[in-house]
Amino acid sequence: MMEILQNLMHGFSVAATPMNLLWVTIGGTLGTIVGMLPGLGPATGVAVLLPLTFTMGPTAALITMCGIYYGAMFGGSRSSILINTPGDGAALAATFDGYPMAMNGRAEAALAMSAVASLIGGIISAVLITFVATPVSMFALKFGPAEYFLLMVAALSMTASMSKGNMIGGFVSMFVGLIIATVGLDAQSGVPRFTFGIMELQQGIDFLILIIGIYALGEVFKSFKSINEGQKDMQKKFGKIWFTKEDWKECLMPILRSTPLGFIVGALPGAGGTMASLMSYNNEKQLSKDPDSFGKGNIVGLAAPEAANNAASVGALIPMLTLGIPGSGTTAVMMGALLMLGLQPGPMLFVQHPDIAWGLIASMFIGNIVLAIVNIPLAGLLVRVLAIPPKILYPIVLGLAFIGTYAIGNSAMDFYLLVIFGVMGLFMSKAKVPTAPMILGVIVGGTMEQSFRQAIVLSDGSLSIFTGSPLAITLIALTVGSVIFPLIKEAMKNKKLASA
Repeated sequence: MMEILQNLMHGFSVAATPMNLLWVTIGGTLGTIVGMLPGLGPATGVAVLLPLTFTMGPTAALITMCGIYYGAMFGGSRSSILINTPGDGAALAATFDGYPMAMNGRAEAALAMSAVASLIGGIISAVLITFVATPVSMFALKFGPAEYFLLMVAALSMTASMSKGNMIGGFVSMFVGLIIATVGLDAQSGVPRFTFGIMELQQGIDFLILIIGIYALGEVFKSFKSINEGQKDMQKKFGKIWFTKEDWKECLMPILRSTPLGFIVGALPGAGGTMASLMSYNNEKQLSKDPDSFGKGNIVGLAAPEAANNAASVGALIPMLTLGIPGSGTTAVMMGALLMLGLQPGPMLFVQHPDIAWGLIASMFIGNIVLAIVNIPLAGLLVRVLAIPPKILYPIVLGLAFIGTYAIGNSAMDFYLLVIFGVMGLFMSKAKVPTAPMILGVIVGGTMEQSFRQAIVLSDGSLSIFTGSPLAITLIALTVGSVIFPLIKEAMKNKKLASA
């Protein structure tokens, strides 16, 4: 314990130098801006801004890239709250209650709470990575193909089952997402699937195009009538960028519960912030005394996933730093940059380069505080977006959506997909079919399929591999419980109402 604290203090002496403080501030600010732009996200942000780090030393480079990473986590929720368009997949859950809060005149509280929840999630995760990085990385190694498959099944079932009153619609949405995930070349055989002879579809459909289409274009299409009739009320008066004591009391425990969940899920290679935020949202909805208020502007539905996705971004660094295995797309880009700088991430990094490893961990504490200081005043400027007339705002949203989509793959074919998903989002909204299960299905579908195939190959075609470890049995129980628990809760509520 004392050795860890001494190393951390040494890390602070490295991270708190004026140049490193400057770079973490620049990285975090740029990351926030990148996170707000639909279609970019942290992986693209780190890749695009990578040339900035070529002239730096390894410590400054890693600190800057991490600043961009969790800066994008902070920024992604801004566009989710204000224009119902997630900056990336991890900010998806922020649309569920963040945007309704903005429409209900509580954008200031939503923006402030998302920043504070991200700050707490980031700080607690920095403490966790300081003390439990090695045990968590060892736990992650216990996940074989069968466990990964079952983890994704559990996440999908939890997300689909949170569709209160429309669980069937949730599972239908999930299966549609899994079908979309199969579009493209089969990873094992190379056979085209559902490409209809279109060359551009052989690479598959990027989930960011789906998100932008469903949320950005779907919202514009849904509001088209009110734009013409001028029915949408614009917010003209803005209050203090903060939240009430009641909001804080309500959100504190959900934030503290969601942070460890996000941290652990983030540490699993390939799981990511989207799964962490959706799982935390579902947990809080199940535990809430008023689950019907979720999706209508419940501040807990914003705070919990924001803490989880920021914690996941810190957790994703664990397999890269301790095992040399990228935990996400962003850490894969960062690992490539470290290799270019002559560093080999892995167990020996903490021994051979303690300045770099502990300087990075110390910078997480500093960076999250800097980002909160940057983001809360920035919210006062961003909230003015709600005062823009719809006839001006929605064309800007459309422009950002198409620019962001083109930036993903530089393909005009993506524009057609964007419009198709926009129309799909409109119809799903009208039919009250939840979109989150479909999006998660698209995100995890490819990895889930490969994990299933690998598990079957390892077991010589036997399904017993899916019950062959305590971890696998626990995940199966979690999946079954996620479906049964809401049904039992609903039945008990109906019985109580009937007796009353």
